[in-house]
Amino acid sequence: MAKKKNYPLRISEDVLAAVQRWAEDDLRSCNAQIEFLLRDALIKSGRVKLVQKVVTELHDSHATNNTE
Repeated sequence: MAKKKNYPLRISEDVLAAVQRWAEDDLRSCNAQIEFLLRDALIKSGRVKLVQKVVTELHDSHATNNTE
């Protein structure tokens, strides 16, 4: 399992409340929902590639030895 790192987050009350409601709908914790949303945005923007269902690795566009 990937190592987790703590990161303080400043977020508006309205956004946090909306994320909490969404997390409850999806049966996730608020923290897990935020991580899910960030990971999904990173994958959709092409900044990381999907390796497994929930594990992503950085996509280095400057790599000289690309094995894909």
